[in-house]
Amino acid sequence: MLHPYFHARTTPDKPALVCADTGRVVSYRELDDRSNQVAQLFRALGLQSGDHIALMLENQPAYFEICWGAQRAGLIYTAMSTRLTEGETSYIVDDCGAKAVIASRAMAGAVGHLPAACAGVKTWLMLDGVIEGWTAYAPAVAAQPAERIADERAGGDMLYSSGTTGRPKGVFVPPQATEIDAPSPMTDILVNLYGVDTNTVYLSPAPLYHAAPLRYTMAVQRLGGTVVVMKHFDAEQYLQLVERYRITHSQLVPTMFVRMLKLPEATRQRYDLSSLRCAIHAAAPCPVPIKEQMIAWWGPVLWEYYAGTEGNGVTMVNSAQWLEHKGTVGKAVIGELRICDDETGAVLPTGQNGTVYFANGRPFAYHNDPAKTASSTHPLGWTTLGDVGYMDADGYLYLTDRKAYMIISGGVNIYPQEAENVLINHPSVADCAVLGVPNEEFGEEVKAVVQPRDMREAGPALEQALIAYCREHLSHIKCPKSVDFEAELPRHATGKLYKRLLKDRYWAGHASKIL
Repeated sequence: MLHPYFHARTTPDKPALVCADTGRVVSYRELDDRSNQVAQLFRALGLQSGDHIALMLENQPAYFEICWGAQRAGLIYTAMSTRLTEGETSYIVDDCGAKAVIASRAMAGAVGHLPAACAGVKTWLMLDGVIEGWTAYAPAVAAQPAERIADERAGGDMLYSSGTTGRPKGVFVPPQATEIDAPSPMTDILVNLYGVDTNTVYLSPAPLYHAAPLRYTMAVQRLGGTVVVMKHFDAEQYLQLVERYRITHSQLVPTMFVRMLKLPEATRQRYDLSSLRCAIHAAAPCPVPIKEQMIAWWGPVLWEYYAGTEGNGVTMVNSAQWLEHKGTVGKAVIGELRICDDETGAVLPTGQNGTVYFANGRPFAYHNDPAKTASSTHPLGWTTLGDVGYMDADGYLYLTDRKAYMIISGGVNIYPQEAENVLINHPSVADCAVLGVPNEEFGEEVKAVVQPRDMREAGPALEQALIAYCREHLSHIKCPKSVDFEAELPRHATGKLYKRLLKDRYWAGHASKIL
């Protein structure tokens, strides 16, 4: 039985959740009782299976009781980023058709306007205090019985893309079964590939509103493990927590690797990481030198996967396989890979770059956007996340870039990820992005936007040093012609770069982003 209610019966006092910032522990008994009360509240509010809710919370214990309460009440829940503006928040609440919204007092600045802006929402619940137009969450839940509702039915998430290539769109992948404790492809992967079981202690360093942290932490709780959640990622604190809680599994993004690798050597060696059995990473390509350093430091515990919120397919690779196929994101474990010509849709030969499709994967649709769904679907029914890559002779996938970020300069296609992978390894670089900016002669030219480790170094000398460094490793046409410096790049808290925000600055005033 794959559900917290089962573990509440068999190991009621076992920690289901540990909050790293406060030390607060939530047992399986408490999680089950609270999620039952939340499900009862949803029914008392008139919400039925198939209805939508939205939530905006920082990482905190209530996240799980709300999501599990919605899951067992058959609701579709949309976890919203805590970094949204007022306009983005109201857009998502309206677009997902939420009938109830739950937020914390800390999010008042982003949600305070919603009752006046979103007429379709009937219930507004707030944790940790209230503002005008909202009802206190805690007493509303406490008034409900802790028994299971009579009509339990599996619900699921509908999460919104991060909006790196356009306005966010909701993605709903229906549960494969109506029973709340039914297995899923994710639980199968966690058990069979990652070795997750009741002894697992899983560290989650990212915001829970993101697809991977939310789905993985809930899957670990389905399997009876303990989830340790950081409120915010901090490189040294992460290492401290691995040692303190004897973490066995975790999921990260490459920017977290970079930050840990740039800690002083004495700091990196101070902590005992020997409990780690599986460190999973995804969300962005990992430069080969960074991953080589991580495997040398942590041992062969790294697992990489390629997938999206859409859930249409998954590739995976372990450390040993990756060392034999450096740069790969793995072989398909859900769906089958197809690399296709962008114009004709024809399947391309081994080693040739094209759009990455999954055949025979899980179906998905973009909420309220049939045109986007259609544009992501091959005539043969295969689906794509819009990424570009190639397969080698052994069936391993290598990503080269997102199609939307490809730079076309003088008719030559340039994939900026290559230059980014070089620049991030320069000792003066903390973060970087490479993008195409307007050039009247060539259409676009390559520019790097760099966050230096020390902003005082920003200037012409560092600019020339970085260009020269890039040219040592790549063809000059792939390297930036200029470098701008920023104190901080606009990254999603999970590590995904909002490259669109950078690109828009350089293309302001142009009617088209193609010259």
